[in-house]
Amino acid sequence: MIVVGGGHNGLICAAYLARAGVDTLLIEARSEVGGCASTVTDLDARFNICNCDHTMVRAMPVADELDLAAYGLEYLEPEISAVHQFHDGSAPWLFFHDTERHLDALARTHPHSVEGYRRYLADATPVAELVLAMARTPPSAPRMLGSILAKRASGAARLLDWSKRSHAEIMARYFDDWHMVMPGVSTGPTVWGAPHTAPGTGMAAALYATRHLVKTGRPRGGSGALTDAVRASFEAAGGQVRCASRVERLLVRDGAVAGVRLEDGSELRGRSVVAACDPQRVFVDWIDDPPAVARRLVERWRERPVLDGYESKVDGVLAGLPRWRATEALSTVAPGADLLAPTTVVSPSPAQIADAHELRSRGRVAPLPTFLVNVPSVLDPDMQPTADQHVLSLEVLFTPYALSEGWHGSSEPQRWLEVLDGLMEPGSLQLDRWRSMTPDRYEAEFSMHRGHTPSYAGPPLSAFFGRQREATRYRTPISGLYLSGAGTFPGAGVFGAAGRNAANAVDSDLHGAGRLSASVRRSVARRRSV
Repeated sequence: MIVVGGGHNGLICAAYLARAGVDTLLIEARSEVGGCASTVTDLDARFNICNCDHTMVRAMPVADELDLAAYGLEYLEPEISAVHQFHDGSAPWLFFHDTERHLDALARTHPHSVEGYRRYLADATPVAELVLAMARTPPSAPRMLGSILAKRASGAARLLDWSKRSHAEIMARYFDDWHMVMPGVSTGPTVWGAPHTAPGTGMAAALYATRHLVKTGRPRGGSGALTDAVRASFEAAGGQVRCASRVERLLVRDGAVAGVRLEDGSELRGRSVVAACDPQRVFVDWIDDPPAVARRLVERWRERPVLDGYESKVDGVLAGLPRWRATEALSTVAPGADLLAPTTVVSPSPAQIADAHELRSRGRVAPLPTFLVNVPSVLDPDMQPTADQHVLSLEVLFTPYALSEGWHGSSEPQRWLEVLDGLMEPGSLQLDRWRSMTPDRYEAEFSMHRGHTPSYAGPPLSAFFGRQREATRYRTPISGLYLSGAGTFPGAGVFGAAGRNAANAVDSDLHGAGRLSASVRRSVARRRSV
């Protein structure tokens, strides 16, 4: 078995297969595994490639089933899950995992929204519970999914309704203040690259409820501690990792996979391949002459538009700690809580985000972009470069791959830091050194075509019904070729369900349904009995 792609989904898929007794080789183009969940060393500091908050992967049984704690994975949890601020200087609000504490804090900052939030939770929580249950259940098991739907009929009906509507339409049922809505846009449709007014974005309305069900945490030592632990679990089960090996072609013989050809011309043979990477690149770049059974599928993927990346990140080393202008006001809401420990989401207004989409289409960045800001070393001292320095993480949306003036030598990253400085108390943001990761760098360093992160775009019920089989069942018409990763259900972010589900699909085809899950259950039971 060959797994191509050492991001967290590829690693998780490989680890499950190895622990089920499948001889597995994982291939990664970079010199290290981890992909966008990595933590890397640069500027004499450690930086997370993307935001270090992990939520959805903690809702999965991955850590327990792969015994990741034994391989060094430990989660730290901030007292506050998130801080929501706004470019217009309006009153910020705090997000707490505990619903009663959350509502109490909201009563202090936005009392007019408390009743709407209660109604929202009553409707959204069953939807969020159903989505999590579906993500935990391999989509290849329709009877199990059927029982989940039967037990949560109200959630299922609402999920179907929300999946057809826009985020804006759903949230307008509960809130008349856009300051309650836009943080969910910033961490939902904006991250997906979609306008929140677009039909089909309604599922993002369940995000707040999901974060009340699953507590946000960060791996000690950085986001990459997750992928490091998965790699260790994989190798302990006999799996092998081969880095600095870029796949150039898929080898297909008589309609079935025969292995892969690497960029250096060498070939690796195998009767099964999991491509845990961009599905479009697999079908467009890796297959020269698709077999008859796969020609229509390959043609559909080749006809899809090629999307551009739109996310950037500034990493910096701080000489001391900055202080938000809103610190004093928020300190009365959560006395003693560290406001730099959680991520601060800085959202534009609905009109500003509409302008940002339009500007992106013209290769320009909005004057006031969406920001996701945190100082990872506050919660995790292991991330501190020195005793008196801290690490800054600033994610910026939308920053188009095809920037009108080009990214080389662009003054945009410096401008984002100036905008951020304006949100801080004067003189408190003191950067000693910094770097910017823009879409062109993500393309060059992480094999992300045009800097774009693929994402499964279908609603959860598409997985239940098996639509777009290669993305929801992880199987393709080419015998032995499977897909995983962010382009498959349930989608992007540090989630891990796609890797787990793809492993289940592979093992079911190799050894019969239920073998992998039974093997995992026995492994967990043995550990618990020790």
